[in-house]
Amino acid sequence: MRVKVLTLISVVMLCALVVAGCKPTGTASVDQNVRMASDIRKAELQRQLDQKWENPDVHYQMGQLYHAEGNYSKADWYYDQAIGSNPAHRDAQAAKVKLQLDRGDKSKSEYLANMYMTQIASSPEQLLALGAAFEKQRLDDYTFKCYNDALKLAPNSPEVNRQLGYYYLRKNKSDLAKEFFIRSFQINPNQPDVANELGKLGVAVRIPQAPSSENLSQPVRPPAQP
Repeated sequence: MRVKVLTLISVVMLCALVVAGCKPTGTASVDQNVRMASDIRKAELQRQLDQKWENPDVHYQMGQLYHAEGNYSKADWYYDQAIGSNPAHRDAQAAKVKLQLDRGDKSKSEYLANMYMTQIASSPEQLLALGAAFEKQRLDDYTFKCYNDALKLAPNSPEVNRQLGYYYLRKNKSDLAKEFFIRSFQINPNQPDVANELGKLGVAVRIPQAPSSENLSQPVRPPAQP
């Protein structure tokens, strides 16, 4: 009986060792494949930079690759190159804010975010762009602040209300999304995408029809004299 028990324990331990041995190998294989794909992409981006160094989008993409790998120094350097080539590169700015958080430097992250938002505090269009960039980096507090500041500056802007509608839709807050989509559509009813979203949310709307060519060809008659 004792021999059978020892044999059973040995089999269980052997199985555990096999499983434990296989798991790191599989993970290492996946990591290696990801690293290879990243290296291939870096080589492609580097060729583009060799052809034109002042390419902010390529610098930003290179920074994103290093950022994902945890090489924060190189990522920061490439983000700086992107902003140097285009001071209004909102994606690179938002990525720098996220990078400082990932480094554990919350105070610097807040400083950069406030600096970028202050620079464009009077432009609803740029606030929307920076808010969208923050949203890509999942920096929700800064995303909301940008969108809300844009709304304060331009409450009757169909673009601002539309973007807030999509923002709340992505957050599964359909009531708020509906409210902003309705407001956007009331201001500018020529928005098929907003009409489509409202239809999905149970709000029936009608997009104005463009004048027919026949009507456009008719002469415009002056109003009757009193």
